[in-house]
Amino acid sequence: MADKINGLDTFSSLPSQVDLELLEALLEPEDANYPWNPGDEESEAYFQELEQQFGIEDLLDEEIIRRSQDFYGHLDTLWSSITSTSDHNNDNRQQSVVLNLQQTLCTNFSACVPQILLNTIATKAAEIFAARQLISEQLVECVQTILPAWGTEDLIVLARPFAYAMRSSESQNAVSALSNLQNSEWTALSEVDKAKVSLAVASYAFTELNKSQPKL
Repeated sequence: MADKINGLDTFSSLPSQVDLELLEALLEPEDANYPWNPGDEESEAYFQELEQQFGIEDLLDEEIIRRSQDFYGHLDTLWSSITSTSDHNNDNRQQSVVLNLQQTLCTNFSACVPQILLNTIATKAAEIFAARQLISEQLVECVQTILPAWGTEDLIVLARPFAYAMRSSESQNAVSALSNLQNSEWTALSEVDKAKVSLAVASYAFTELNKSQPKL
């Protein structure tokens, strides 16, 4: 029994890990310890060195922030330049398409349709050519500006034969539909004939736009 008690006393007398770490810190050279006394001469030099280190780190952080801002600013400038160039090229291509289509419509229909109306149809057709709409709706949208007195539903009824011809690729087209009107003045046409002529020109414009698309 006494031996067991002596063994427990011996175990409890062994230093703990905390005691060992504290002893190690106390045995370190003085210049490796934290200057607990701010009044010591060495303490001032120690703190000055720390301040210099922190100052250098702050400068490095500021430099990194500044350079990163410059870098991202440069990327924004490059992206804006690329986007602007792309938009400019797209505008030029669209303008070229419109001008070519206006010239084509003028060549074929200027005898009976005023050029300003042909230009309006060409511009609108090129604008909505790629829109996800029914063909009849596209035809109506092309001519609504020049036929303000007509309602949408009435124009859709008139547009259906032209939309059907475009879908089925029939030989009937705007040129043949207007063959009997080539010698007629626009002002002499009835309102119904004006609407039919306008829709015929619009269908011809979409056919020309479709033919100008690159083949895949």
